[in-house]
Amino acid sequence: MTRRAVAKYLATRHICQAIRTVEGPSRPCIIKDHDKHMSSNFHEGHRTNIIAFEVSKASLTVHSLPDDRQVTIPNTAPAIRRLLKAKTKGSNPFVICEASGGYERHVLNCAVEVGLSAHRAHGTRTRNFAKFLGLSAKTDAVDARMLALFAAKSVDLRLWQPPAPETVDLRGLRRRRDDLAQMIRIEQNRLEHPQIKHVERSLKRHVRAMSNEIKELDTQIAALVAATPEFRQKSGLLTSVIGVGLKTAAACLAYLPELGSLTKGEAASIVGLAPHAQDSGTLKGRRRISGGRREVRSSLYMAALTALRLDPAMQAFAHRLKERGKPAKVVITAIMRKLAVILNAVLKTGEPARRTHSA
Repeated sequence: MTRRAVAKYLATRHICQAIRTVEGPSRPCIIKDHDKHMSSNFHEGHRTNIIAFEVSKASLTVHSLPDDRQVTIPNTAPAIRRLLKAKTKGSNPFVICEASGGYERHVLNCAVEVGLSAHRAHGTRTRNFAKFLGLSAKTDAVDARMLALFAAKSVDLRLWQPPAPETVDLRGLRRRRDDLAQMIRIEQNRLEHPQIKHVERSLKRHVRAMSNEIKELDTQIAALVAATPEFRQKSGLLTSVIGVGLKTAAACLAYLPELGSLTKGEAASIVGLAPHAQDSGTLKGRRRISGGRREVRSSLYMAALTALRLDPAMQAFAHRLKERGKPAKVVITAIMRKLAVILNAVLKTGEPARRTHSA
């Protein structure tokens, strides 16, 4: 199937008109089409049996291949479980959905429970795939079909693995802490502008209350890390790196459980610290970083500032970059990237970091 054929197929299909909305539970609707070869004519080795979920808070639009059917169901574990069990009779479909702020958890958990392979797609990759197909319309029906085709054409999809219960707990505590810290910054920004006395007192009370709540969360996070042998061991290794404290270690454990199993390039890329080239012909564009897990990147920023102040090896590394004309922001980013690689290495080897690193 050529790119032009795929684009023409999707552009001329009014998928949303092919889905019948009915009162009560949704019924599957066969999407009739004269190009029946579209859903089944994949290259050898590509997935052909796929269930794609377009996720929203209350409902799921489900597109399956190769039968080319769509159905809308509630976003609840029982409804998903019933659908997957019906679809797995005599087959073993591949499940795919997009990351949707946690609303996708029922889909992933039920897929693993039923014994199916599943992938949680990154929104950037799926949007780029939609652009490649020439899709301009965006509806749940269109996105569900696009996700199914994305799964069929992609060969490097990482299978989703359910996190350990302790990791779920730590991530929840850490995310709540991050949310409160963000709200404190917002309230403090409001305090910088003239306020009437009553509003000013209200803002200060709110900041104090949230600060106290953060202290309580830090205590709970520390207790969870100390009570979990794996967390306790990894935290000790991570904090052996100069500049990395308990808060940064907790962020890595919560948001980056893969740390220790990655290559150098993957460790930098997964937190959005790998520079991307912007070259064309003789033009050498500026390298830029993008994407990645911003929660870990934010923690590494603070760790990089501390390492730059305390670690002689990092100071020498920064000095060499400045001599080459690199601006301060690029220097800090390079230190963050170096820290990500070192943190991955200490977990991979199981040995604490030496107090001096070769730059």
